Amino acid sequence: MSLFLEDNPWVFLLLTVVLGGGAAFLAGRALAKDWRPLTSVILFMIPLGAGVRFLHFALFQHQLFSLTHYISHTLILMAFAVLGYRLKRVSQMVTQYPWLYERTGTLSWRQKP
Repeated sequence: MSLFLEDNPWVFLLLTVVLGGGAAFLAGRALAKDWRPLTSVILFMIPLGAGVRFLHFALFQHQLFSLTHYISHTLILMAFAVLGYRLKRVSQMVTQYPWLYERTGTLSWRQKP
């Protein structure tokens, strides 16, 4: 648990999960809307993770250059971004190509038989 939390769990939830996760989710949706590949989502989360670490440092005097916290927070942001990306991509595929694809779940589609 110390990979995520430094001293206050509310700071982690507010900055990393709510603020950073929301930004990552919206970034993932925007990248899917532009038909970018999934690898671009991963690359875009690297500077966002650095920004979240900076907010932890600037607002709550946490350690700025903590590799373990940076990696763990960036992985959380990547999860939110991939979720937003996948939700948007499924919506795009079944909306723009209704004669080819059908929704099989919240995060998946398949080719119509």
